Amino acid sequence: MAQESWKEAEDTGVHAPEAPIMCINNCGFFGNRMTENMCSKCYRDTVKAKSMALLAMVAEIKDEASASAKEGKRVAEEEAPKPPSNRCLSCRKKVGLTGFKCRCGDTFCSMHRYADAHDCKFDYKQAGREQIAQQNPVVKADKVTRF
Repeated sequence: MAQESWKEAEDTGVHAPEAPIMCINNCGFFGNRMTENMCSKCYRDTVKAKSMALLAMVAEIKDEASASAKEGKRVAEEEAPKPPSNRCLSCRKKVGLTGFKCRCGDTFCSMHRYADAHDCKFDYKQAGREQIAQQNPVVKADKVTRF
């Protein structure tokens, strides 16, 4: 009958009192299973050390992430195109929404919108050649063998 009451106690979650366990750090106090067989002071110190180590690891990861983010920012800044300006590059006149964007990447007013008016550095001939080459691929038939 005593065994049956013990099983019932286990099923209900009620535990029988345990025998006292000495702290595993040999500090002279008693520990328990909930504190990993340590006394409350040793357990608190262990948890504090673990959390400090975890914080140090998180700080290292953040430092690495911020360093890579800074490096990525530098690369993005170097590769970033110029922000669209609201002034003509030649005469510095405000163009607002009516500005003309040239293939060279700059914005111009109605007077300087043509390539010859603003000394455009874009190579229109080469761009035209590349476009024609893309649209008309070279088709070559197989060589015919004669008997």
